[in-house]
Amino acid sequence: MSAISEAAVLEALKTVKDPAKGQDIVSLGMVSGLIVKDGNVGFAIEVDPRQGAAMEPLRKAAEKVVHDLPGVTSVTAVLTAERAPQAGAAKTGAAQAAGQAGAAKGPGGTMIPGIRSIVAVASGKGGVGKSTVTTNLALALARLGLKVGVLDADIYGPSQPRMLGIAGRPTSPDGKRLNPMENYGLKCMSMGFLVAEDTPMIWRGPMVQSALQQMLRDVEWGELDILVVDMPPGTGDAQLTMAQQVPLTGAVIVSTPQDIALLDARKGLNMFRKVDVPVLGIVENMSVFVCPNCGHESHIFSHGGARREAERLGMEFLGELPLDIEIRETSDSGRPVTVSRPDSPNAQAFGAIAARVWEKVSQQIGAGGARQAPKIVMQ
Repeated sequence: MSAISEAAVLEALKTVKDPAKGQDIVSLGMVSGLIVKDGNVGFAIEVDPRQGAAMEPLRKAAEKVVHDLPGVTSVTAVLTAERAPQAGAAKTGAAQAAGQAGAAKGPGGTMIPGIRSIVAVASGKGGVGKSTVTTNLALALARLGLKVGVLDADIYGPSQPRMLGIAGRPTSPDGKRLNPMENYGLKCMSMGFLVAEDTPMIWRGPMVQSALQQMLRDVEWGELDILVVDMPPGTGDAQLTMAQQVPLTGAVIVSTPQDIALLDARKGLNMFRKVDVPVLGIVENMSVFVCPNCGHESHIFSHGGARREAERLGMEFLGELPLDIEIRETSDSGRPVTVSRPDSPNAQAFGAIAARVWEKVSQQIGAGGARQAPKIVMQ
C-alpha cells in the first residue's frame, strides 16, 4: 500500500465545498493543522463560530473523502472557530461580563447524558506523575464497585493507552459516535487511539478545544458513576475548555513536595477556584523513596510540602504516594499497581485516596445535583 501524501489529502479536500460560499474548503483557506503520518491523517476546518453546529455535515464530508483515499487508515477532522475582535470602543465591565457569561454557557453547559460526575486530575506542571495518579485513582474507584471512565485530555502527550495497556482503534456504531476502548473494567478515550504514538500534534488552541469536546460528547460512554479526566499540565487552553464548557464536579491537584512544584500547583488550584470548580483536595506524589534493599527512607523531593500547602490554602490533603519503582514499572507495562498488585501498600494508598474522593464527589452531587458549567466574569 502506497504512503499517503499531504498533497493527495488536500486534493481530495478540494472536492468538499462550503455550501454558503460555493467554493472548496482548501481554496477558502479553511483547512489548517494538516498532519499525515503512517496512514493517519488529522486536520482542522476553520469555520464561523456562529455556524459551528451547521457545519458538522461539512466536517463529516471532509473526513469521508480523506478516509476513502488509498493508504489512509484513520482520519481525525475537527471544527475550530476563532472569534474576530469586536470593532468599536472598548466594552464596559458589565458588557464584558455579559459577553463572557454567554460564551461560557454554550452547548457545553449541560451534563453529559449517563455520566453522574466528572472529576479532573490536574497539576500545575509536568513531571509530577499526574497521569499515573489518574490511572490508579480510576482503577481504585472501579474497585469500589463504581462504573468508571477515563478521558485522556492531554492532546499533545496522551499517556492513558500505554498505562492502561490498550492498543487499537475505537469502533463507531453509526459513523458519527465512537465506542470507548476498554480494559480492567474502565472505559477510556484518548487522542492516542486516533493518532500514531510518535505523531506530533501541531495544533492551535481552538483545534484542541474542538477535539476535547468531540472526545467527550461524541463517545458512547454509557452509564458512568464517574468520569476521571487526565488533564494536561499547566493552565492553558485545554484546562480552560474543560473548566468552562464541562460541568466538572470537582478537581484533584497532584504535586510533588518541593517548592517549585507547589508554586505551580497553586496556580492550577487558583485557576479552578476562579472558574468556580470545587477543588476536592491535593495529593502529594513522590513523597518519599524507600530503598528496596535496606529500607532506608530518603526525601528526594522534600516531604510534607503538599500537606502544608493544603493547610495554608484551606484545602483537604487527600494523601501521599511514594516514589516507588513498583509504581513506575507497572504503569509503564500497562499493568497498573492497583490491579496487578492490589494487596500491596501502594495499591492500598491509591485505594484510600479514591475512597475519600468518591465520598466528597457523592457529597457534591448529592447536595447540588448535576453541576452546570460555570460563568466566567472578567473584571
